[in-house]
Amino acid sequence: MTRPRDIHDYLDAFDDIPGTRVYTAARARMGYHLNQFAMSLMKAENRARWLADERAYLEEWPMTEEQKQAVLARDYNRLLDLGGNIYFLAKLFSTDGLSFLQAVSTMTGMSVEDYKAMMDAGGRSPKGVRSIKANREAQGAAKEEIR
Repeated sequence: MTRPRDIHDYLDAFDDIPGTRVYTAARARMGYHLNQFAMSLMKAENRARWLADERAYLEEWPMTEEQKQAVLARDYNRLLDLGGNIYFLAKLFSTDGLSFLQAVSTMTGMSVEDYKAMMDAGGRSPKGVRSIKANREAQGAAKEEIR
């Protein structure tokens, strides 16, 4: 009989997926107020208040300063790291006049056209780096070989 896997080991494995942030319960807890802020932008009166003074509007939310700075910088990747849910953050994209396609292309470093073409062709190839840890180990071994 095999022993059940430790839940922490299981969840830590999600952080080893390159270019992906799995929205776990821990991220949901961390980003609760950030996501509530984003959802508040569904109301026209809140969007107007936000657009009038972003910093003042953010001060109404008990988010961390790091979350607030990431919102102001529109650093969507950092917002995901800090507990943001992409579907909630879409309210921020929309308020800024960006389509989902425009916003997520900025997260990849690709142009909108290149990102769209990649997605139309089926998305990123499953070939290549599949583990951040394994990639680091392989790079370390290659450096040792060079010496």
